Amino acid sequence: MQQHLFDTYRAARLGEPAPPAPGTHDVAVLREIRDRRRFTRVLAGRPARGALRLRFRLAFARRAQTR
Repeated sequence: MQQHLFDTYRAARLGEPAPPAPGTHDVAVLREIRDRRRFTRVLAGRPARGALRLRFRLAFARRAQTR
């Protein structure tokens, strides 16, 4: 928090835009980490897990019933 205040003061003195508040992009970073981990699992050839695997099963079951 103190570093943010120092950076805000410095930006104001130099006429630069203020830095974003701490925690502003935390949710986006966590989503990106999650997506990256899922992507590397797919590249490694490991099957999908949990809700994603269930969705695949349901989609393929519906497709098989319509044929």
